Amino acid sequence: MAHIEQSPQARDFLKSLGFPTLAFHETFSHFDFTVPGRRVLLIGPMGSGKTEFAARVWRDAAIAQKKGKVVRKQTSTGDVDRRNVFFVRAQIDASRFPDAPSDAMVYRNGYIRCGENIALIRDSFDLERVLADNPKVGTFIIDEASFFDERLAYVVRNHSYERGVMFIFPSLILNFRRDLFNMTARLMLDIATDVIPLTAYCEHPECLRDAFYTYRYYQVGDKECPALYFDPLIIVGGDEHKDSSVEPNYAARCDEHHYLPGKEYTYFTLKPLGQKAAAGEEKPLINELIMLKEDIKVSQLWQNFTERYDKLGDREILFNSLEVEKIAEKALLYLFVEQNLIPEDLLLRIVDLLELDVSYMSKVLTDNKRPVSFAQPLLF
Repeated sequence: MAHIEQSPQARDFLKSLGFPTLAFHETFSHFDFTVPGRRVLLIGPMGSGKTEFAARVWRDAAIAQKKGKVVRKQTSTGDVDRRNVFFVRAQIDASRFPDAPSDAMVYRNGYIRCGENIALIRDSFDLERVLADNPKVGTFIIDEASFFDERLAYVVRNHSYERGVMFIFPSLILNFRRDLFNMTARLMLDIATDVIPLTAYCEHPECLRDAFYTYRYYQVGDKECPALYFDPLIIVGGDEHKDSSVEPNYAARCDEHHYLPGKEYTYFTLKPLGQKAAAGEEKPLINELIMLKEDIKVSQLWQNFTERYDKLGDREILFNSLEVEKIAEKALLYLFVEQNLIPEDLLLRIVDLLELDVSYMSKVLTDNKRPVSFAQPLLF
């Protein structure tokens, strides 16, 4: 097979022979099931087609399974045959597609029925049980691996080394803050043998650039309200669009249209207030939380926004982020869940003192695997 170089000299030579100027790209090939032990990361923002790519792997496997003994020898390690594919989802994400069949691998434009080769799991221990119960399955597609504990990375690595099992991970590696999602995401990058990055069109209405990032926002009436930097890391919900100041929406966005207000405030103001409170100086934090709850325009957050964003072209949409609900609750949750600065007894005292929304906080704490028992849950 001839190999055409993409160098300027090669293009000039082809042009001299009368060929038009063309851009040559790599062939979009069927998936390779012959290599044992691969750990393939499919990364990209929400809407970039990660699960749809995994569905294509499933379809390729169905075709490959119709081949004969020679092919089976190429795709197998012992009893493990990598043409046998199994789909694994996080139990925490089970409500995302409520209208889809329970045995479906769902993506934005459709789904594939997996029959018995599908499981909902909570953690890496559940994954070990699935692996033990399916000893002849050679390819496991694990959706949103970053939702699981970091031990999962080593369970995966050991099975790929020892048995030749292949793992495919359609997963967010970056969270809505454009940070590594968590330690599990970090370890998944460490153990990966292949990384396939996917992009989407930026979902801003006036943009066609590639989007690399997942953007979180709230829709309040006709206003797009970007999530503040200290918004809870995980908020479990469905995939439908919501007009709500409490439940967020997600979109793929490019650099220019990925708004993330409040990052400087988080590190220059909120975190130092949490550190003081942890050392016994609670009043400054409590005062700021009161302002966030009752009169945000006199808060340090509003002052920070005014200093940073008042003269920017995107001022309006950045200030929209202050129109969502539960900002005080989110600030306190950030200090407790992610920074581990606020002990539980102080959290409970502040919640009681400020009459914060216990129902909202309980859900977020459970979603982020830090449940706390409040005395009298309220509705929000």
